[in-house]
Amino acid sequence: MLHGILMHELADDVGVAIMDLKAGAEVGAMTLDGAPAGQVTLVEDVPLGHKVAMRDLPEGKVVVKYGRPIGRATQAVRRGAHVHTHNLRSLRW
Repeated sequence: MLHGILMHELADDVGVAIMDLKAGAEVGAMTLDGAPAGQVTLVEDVPLGHKVAMRDLPEGKVVVKYGRPIGRATQAVRRGAHVHTHNLRSLRW
């Protein structure tokens, strides 16, 4: 299986694509120390460096990355979807 997602913390809602990822691919996630962190089937393409939903995120959910809240889902996001400005609003402003 392809390991193409980096998880900073196991409890994070999103991981980071470490390469361009294609919809339909089953992709493994790993932690910073290389430990397995689950897998997900992508429901849409995710570009290198962008976030992948590792679980279903209901609209309004505070999304966690790095073990900290980074934003709020502006719509429901399916597990395996691309998470970016079209469905996540930063908590900074």
